[in-house]
Amino acid sequence: MRKFLRACTWLIASFLLTACSQAEQESRVSTPSESERLNAWFDVKFDEALSFSPIRKTLLGIKDEDYGRIDDLSEAGLNASLTWQKAATEELRTQFSYDALNSTTKDSYDLWIYQADMAEKADNFREQEYVFTQMGSMHSFLPQLLISFHQVNTSSDLNALLNRIEEGARAVNQLITRSRRYADAGVHPPYFAYGAVIGESRTLISGFPFDETEKKNPLWEDLEQKIGGLEENGIINSQQASEFLLRGREQLLTHWLPAYTALINWQETDRANASVTATGVGSLVNGSAYYQERLAYHTTTDRSAEEIHTIGLREIQRIHTAMEAIKEQMNFDGSLQEFFRWLREGREDDRLFFPNNNAGRQAYIDEATLAIENIKDHLPDYFGILPKADLVVRRVEAFREQDGAAQHYFASTPDGSRPGIYYAHLSDMFAMPRPELEVIAYHEGLPGHHMQIAIAKELQGIPEFRKNASITTFSEGWGLYAERFAKEIPGTYKTQLSEFGRLNSELWRAVRLVVDTGLHAMDWPEEQAFDFMMANASLAVPAARSEIRRYIVMPGQATAYMIGMLKILELREHAAAQLGNQFDIRAFHDVILDSGALPLGLLERKVHRWLAE
Repeated sequence: MRKFLRACTWLIASFLLTACSQAEQESRVSTPSESERLNAWFDVKFDEALSFSPIRKTLLGIKDEDYGRIDDLSEAGLNASLTWQKAATEELRTQFSYDALNSTTKDSYDLWIYQADMAEKADNFREQEYVFTQMGSMHSFLPQLLISFHQVNTSSDLNALLNRIEEGARAVNQLITRSRRYADAGVHPPYFAYGAVIGESRTLISGFPFDETEKKNPLWEDLEQKIGGLEENGIINSQQASEFLLRGREQLLTHWLPAYTALINWQETDRANASVTATGVGSLVNGSAYYQERLAYHTTTDRSAEEIHTIGLREIQRIHTAMEAIKEQMNFDGSLQEFFRWLREGREDDRLFFPNNNAGRQAYIDEATLAIENIKDHLPDYFGILPKADLVVRRVEAFREQDGAAQHYFASTPDGSRPGIYYAHLSDMFAMPRPELEVIAYHEGLPGHHMQIAIAKELQGIPEFRKNASITTFSEGWGLYAERFAKEIPGTYKTQLSEFGRLNSELWRAVRLVVDTGLHAMDWPEEQAFDFMMANASLAVPAARSEIRRYIVMPGQATAYMIGMLKILELREHAAAQLGNQFDIRAFHDVILDSGALPLGLLERKVHRWLAE
């Protein structure tokens, strides 16, 4: 009997141990780690953040109940978004244990805190902001959103588009209200910005149906094409198409026209308060503190304006030395400044410029496309992670094209259904020197912005907010690094002039450090900045003028490029020295790009962690 009891006891104990072991295993399986728990929280919060921006949803390719809406751009709307972000950040600090996170999730935690901190600091200077400028302000982006990014595949999409015309008008009026309030506090954009905003706004309410001319307004033309496409595909019938056109015309005349007329009237009124002599933001109330905040925001460092100015002067000297060598190789008899002048003024030399006509514009797009196609062929030799989305080259839409304005990139959708777009301003081909065609294509396209941004959006295993993080110095630093790195790819910069164009592009970014800090921290007027740029870099006059005016209305942004590139180069040199023969450029590039954009301090920590591992 005792043997039987001992056997029963053993069986019961064994059963209990097994049951407990199974329960522990199930507990371990069912209880998420702190990192898993936080990553799930991040994704919930990203969705909440998107609810404040229907525009951002559209750019991400999301179609939902907000597809017909535009963001609330009022002061109340800004306050609501910031209040939500503060509350979410307090949740993060109190509900999660930082020490229990893995290294990748610690990066996510630190990035969230960093972005929230930057947003709060920026909000302290909200009233210093120029609401309307020539640099792609919301008044010119709204029509681009409707024409280029609002896709119409169903009648519901079309209804959303028509509603967005009214919503866009509401947003413009909200911005006018904010601009008036900031003007009451003494903040007026420079005089030149008003003319650009007025001109763009007039274009957006000219042509049919706003006036009885044969020329069609770009919004109306786009609306006709989208409605016609649905009718052609049998999604709507001819009567429905006519009704949609009638509604579209009514929306444009009832909402769009009054809003943009009000904007023109406001700009014409306030222009009288602007100084004709343009200066930096240092002249504003709290201008010095505002500029330092902008430098910190765009460079993610605590460098002072004086430090950045000095770095710029040093880099200019380095690049000038390399340029002198090319000038001598080309047997040019004259100074570097004279060489710059020849590059700017040799309009009849087809080595320097494309014809200033439609054939020349198409040739530019064709050559830029070929340069990018060559890069595509070689990407697997230098990157382990490749973007799935394609990249295309397009001319900027006529309603927002400006002579000499900066080329730019618009991101693809995460699923690759919309390609990345490299946009070129081609209204004045003499502002688009042929020697700089390659370097711009590499910066805006591949291996530059499209490589970095498309990969970020397509990443798996990191929170959505990280895939969509916007860190100027990371993105622009990578773009400038890509210009230089492209030299290592076969088939690039094959002529002395194209190599000089590459150096001139890098020089242009070094000059920016001097000019931006000169304008905003050292009281340089516009003409002093313009003269410095013309003396130290080979930019066409329209491009140089456009650049200076860009820096004036976007304080600090122009410093991000060189500061970011220098950090990436520093990290690459350190990694190569540490790893020696084991250094793999593909692995290094993947480490830089496999987590989305990061502030430079977090990027440095990540690279050092990779080296240690």
